[in-house]
Amino acid sequence: MKKPFSYALIRVVPRVERGECVNVGVVLYCQMFDYLGARTNVDEARLRALHPGVDVDGVRDGVRAWELVCGGEDAGGPAARETKLGERFRWLTAPKSTVIQAGPVHMGMTADPAGELERLMDVLVR
Repeated sequence: MKKPFSYALIRVVPRVERGECVNVGVVLYCQMFDYLGARTNVDEARLRALHPGVDVDGVRDGVRAWELVCGGEDAGGPAARETKLGERFRWLTAPKSTVIQAGPVHMGMTADPAGELERLMDVLVR
């Protein structure tokens, strides 16, 4: 049976003052399936097209932190220790003016949150 979920793109804005972005992942939350997950894929060539001097290793480390927070891993810092998945999702998707940020939150219906996350990655990121 399909249940509602929320998701947002994870995007990198290599030069915040220009506002141009590259989609590097998706974070997905489904309360009814008790699911929070993020998948990422950093395309170095796409990032360098927007900013040749971008710190790609720094971006990879920052993007990896999203997956750690979703997984509740200690390396994800204080946000990863939040026991409520919805709180972690809201923390990740709160507006930020940093190089790595979430796009707007969208909604959908799914019977398989992990499968939906992979589908969204294929359609919106890879």
